[in-house]
Amino acid sequence: MYFPVADITVPIWIPPVTAFIIAFFASMGGISGAFLLLPFQMFLGYTAPSVSATNQFYNIVAIPGGVFRYLREGRMVWPLATAVVLGTVPGVLLGVWLRVRYLPDASNFKLFVGIVLLYIGYRMVHSLLKHNAAEQRFEKNVRSSAAPRPIQTLKSSAGVIRFIFEDEEFHIRTAGLFFPSLIVGIIGGMYGIGGGAILMPLYVSMLGLPVYVAAAPALMGTFMTSITAVLFFQVLQFIYPNQALAPDWLLGTLFGIGGALGMWLGARCQKHVPARVIKAALCLVILFTSLKYIIGYFI
Repeated sequence: MYFPVADITVPIWIPPVTAFIIAFFASMGGISGAFLLLPFQMFLGYTAPSVSATNQFYNIVAIPGGVFRYLREGRMVWPLATAVVLGTVPGVLLGVWLRVRYLPDASNFKLFVGIVLLYIGYRMVHSLLKHNAAEQRFEKNVRSSAAPRPIQTLKSSAGVIRFIFEDEEFHIRTAGLFFPSLIVGIIGGMYGIGGGAILMPLYVSMLGLPVYVAAAPALMGTFMTSITAVLFFQVLQFIYPNQALAPDWLLGTLFGIGGALGMWLGARCQKHVPARVIKAALCLVILFTSLKYIIGYFI
């Protein structure tokens, strides 16, 4: 099948099947897998700037499947998700604008991003070795076939978010979410990813959030930033008509359909996967991304 915007010819089944596999495993860690779809699309020959917008559109179609499943299980902390969105949305607007106006290849930014991600990866390894009692209680309840209790959101203020997960009360400072989310939004807007691949390791390693709690807000943040990015790319298409900036809607939809099914199934299976396995996978993701950007700077 020929996709005129991407200017590639691909069998119609390849985009949804590829996205399903990626999304199934990625959604367990609270990420959409867009960072893996981007190089895959480039491998297929889609190298125009609009590949970033297509990647963001994939997130819009795919992520609701995972979010819906986490909502049904009572694992969405809305104040947490709101703080994530308030940080990432303005960040992604700035990131998209920087990408189009000053950094069409963003090569000069790769080293900085790679070093930041390398530090997050180091913190992720440290988190992997730490004992998390709430995660272990959750896993014990799942193994014993006892229904895990929904997260109880307590009264929060503008500065502190409070909730109870598996009999443990968590206090998260809003500033500790907003500013990292802003930086993640900028990076996500520039590179065409929603930011979940960075958000999840950041929240788990530096804020100490259980993976079973952080996944839903991270996906919601990625969803909202992707909507913002796609709309902004579309507006910029009218401002810069000579550049291919708007998404390939058909290709993005095919990726998104497979991704939605994979997200839903992955979110459903997540509670049966040990937290250490999910953290190890996130650690590999962030270190892989870090090395990719650092090496890409010198090549």
